[in-house]
Amino acid sequence: MQRSTKCIGTLPLPPLARFFLLLKKQRGVLSLVALGAMFAAGSTGVHAESVNDANFPSAKPILQSVIEEARASAEGEYTVDDHGLDEKLKNMDYQPYRSIRFKPEQALWHGKNDYEVQFFHPGFLYDEPVTVTVVERDNSQQKLAFDPAMFSYDQQAEKFAGLTDENSGFAGFRIHYPIKNDQYKDEFAVFQGASYFRLVGKNQVYGISARGLAIDTGLPKGEEFPSFTKFWLIKPQPGKPITVYARLESPSVAGAYAFTIRPGKDTKVDVKAWLFARTDVTKLGIAPFTSMFLYGENTEQRHDDYRPEVHDSDGVLMINQNGEQIWRPLTNPTRLQITSLSDPAPQGFGMLQRDGNFENYLDAEANYHQRPGLWVTPKAGFEKGRLEVVEIPTDAEIHDNIVAYWVPEAPLKEGQSRYFAYHMRTVEQEPMHYDTAVVKRTRQGVSHLPGFESSEEQMVRRFVVDFTLPRGFNLEVEDINLILDVNRGAVKQARIFKVNGGREMRATFLLLPEGQKPVDMRLFLNHNKEKVSEVWNYVYQPQT
Repeated sequence: MQRSTKCIGTLPLPPLARFFLLLKKQRGVLSLVALGAMFAAGSTGVHAESVNDANFPSAKPILQSVIEEARASAEGEYTVDDHGLDEKLKNMDYQPYRSIRFKPEQALWHGKNDYEVQFFHPGFLYDEPVTVTVVERDNSQQKLAFDPAMFSYDQQAEKFAGLTDENSGFAGFRIHYPIKNDQYKDEFAVFQGASYFRLVGKNQVYGISARGLAIDTGLPKGEEFPSFTKFWLIKPQPGKPITVYARLESPSVAGAYAFTIRPGKDTKVDVKAWLFARTDVTKLGIAPFTSMFLYGENTEQRHDDYRPEVHDSDGVLMINQNGEQIWRPLTNPTRLQITSLSDPAPQGFGMLQRDGNFENYLDAEANYHQRPGLWVTPKAGFEKGRLEVVEIPTDAEIHDNIVAYWVPEAPLKEGQSRYFAYHMRTVEQEPMHYDTAVVKRTRQGVSHLPGFESSEEQMVRRFVVDFTLPRGFNLEVEDINLILDVNRGAVKQARIFKVNGGREMRATFLLLPEGQKPVDMRLFLNHNKEKVSEVWNYVYQPQT
C-alpha cells in the first residue's frame, strides 16, 4: 500500500478505508450543524455548462467513445460489476491483503518507457475491481488481463492465491516516473478505491486525497460514493505528460474523465469531466478533497502526545471572483460541522498544509511537514455556487475526517448533463506568492484577565491571529484598521500590533460566545478602505 505512516498497529490503512471507518463510527451519532460564511462578490459568473459540441473532444476517438458510453449508461439502470470476484477475497482482512504485493518487474512499460504502471490486487474493501485498457500511440487498444503471476502472495495471503482469473480486474494502479533522479522511478500518482486518487511532487509524501466526484456529502440520508470502473492508459511519449481516461458510475451519475498528468516538483493534472445524471442529484461536489485533521496549533484541548500537531492539512483557501483571499483554518469539531464560502466564479481554491516546519510536528515517520496541499484553478463549469467544507469529529489520525468540494448552485436533474474542467496541482505550503498579509498561525486559550474570566455562566476565549507581512509592507499599526465580524458572540479588547521583529502583525481579541451554538468569525486588516490582508474565517464550537 502507498501510505506507510498511517497505521492500525503496524499496518498502513488506505484512504478509502480511513474514510469509511469514520463514517461507520459516526453514523447515527452526530448532529448536523450547517453554517454559512457567505461572501457575495460580483454579479455574473460562469453558467452551468452542458455536454455539447463545444466541449466534446475532436480527433480523439477513444475519448469520444468513453463519453458516449457514459451517456448511454445514464439512460439505463445502475449496475455493479464485481468481475465475479471470489467471496473469500471480498471478505478478507486487511493484514492478508497487505501481504499481496505487486512484482515491480511486471510493471506496464517496464524498461521501455519513462513511465511505469504497477497494479493493486482486488479484495478487502476493493470488491468492485476496475478494467484496465492499454492504448498505443496508433490508438490500438488491448484490455490488460489479470495475471496472478504479477503478484507475490506472502505469509497470510498464501491461501488467497489461485482465487482469481484473467477477468478478475484490478483494485487500481500507481504510476512511476523519475522525478528526483534518472536512476529511480518515483511513485507520484495512485488511483485506488471509489473515485479516489492521490498525487505527490518531488519533495512531498502522500497525505490529502482527491476524488473524481462527491455526491450528497454530509446529508442525513448518507453519502453516495461514485466509483471509477474502467481506465484507459494512453502510452506516453518520452518527456511528455501521461494521459488517463476513466469511466465513473454511481446510482445517480455516469461520467467520463480525462486526466493529463505532469509529474515534477509540483505534480500537475488537467481534469476534464463529462457527467450525465441518471437521477436527480441533491448535492453535487466537484473537485473534492479528503484529508485528516486531528489537532493543531488552534486546537482548544491539549493532547497527551509528544507531537505538537497532527494533521495532513491545516486550512482551506479560496480566492473569489474579486481576488479576495479567504483562509479558513481546519478544526476537529465536537460535532459534525458544515461551512461554506459562496461566490459567483472563484479564481481558485484548495486545501493546504501551510505549516511546513518539522519542529511543529516532530513526527519523523509520518512527516506531516512534507504533506502537500492541492490547489484547483477552475476552467469550465464553475458557475455560481459555494466551496463547502465538512469537518467530522475523530479521535484518531487513522481517519480522514475533512472533506471539501465545490457545489454549483444550479441543480443537476435526471437526464441533464454537465461539463467541468479544472487544473489541479500539488503545492508545498502555498499555491502562489502574495502581495497581502497572510495568516501564519491561529491560536486560542482561556482568558485570565480580571473581569473577563471564564466561569460556569460565561466562557471567555482569547484568540490570536498572526499575519506574515509581505516584502515592502511599510504601514504602521496606526495606519491599519482591524475589521472583525462575529455572530452569536461578543468581542472585547480587539487590537493589533507587530511581533517577531516587525515581520508579523498580530490581531488578538476576547470572544464571549452566546450559549453553545457555533460562533462564525471573519477578520482582516484594512487600510484606506482596502484590504491589506487575506480574510481569516473561523468557526468556533464552544465546548459542551
